[in-house]
Amino acid sequence: MEPQMEIRHLSREAKTALELAIAASAPSDLVDRLALAAGLLDALAEFAIDAAPRLPLIPKTIERARKSLDDWRAWREKHLPKGVA
Repeated sequence: MEPQMEIRHLSREAKTALELAIAASAPSDLVDRLALAAGLLDALAEFAIDAAPRLPLIPKTIERARKSLDDWRAWREKHLPKGVA
């Protein structure tokens, strides 16, 4: 997947997960990591594709976002009834 498209996709997913995590009273550490991922992805999406300031941040931000989303899914699976979030 193209980096710009991946950033936008992950940004939407992280924002949704953040909202659900807050509503579900997920642990604050998880909420914080989702918020960090959503904020950074949203900011990176605003830059031009080849903007120098964003290039070094992309790989680590994508990695953090994926990890946070995986952690959210695991927490949700363990703590919430099926179909709730």
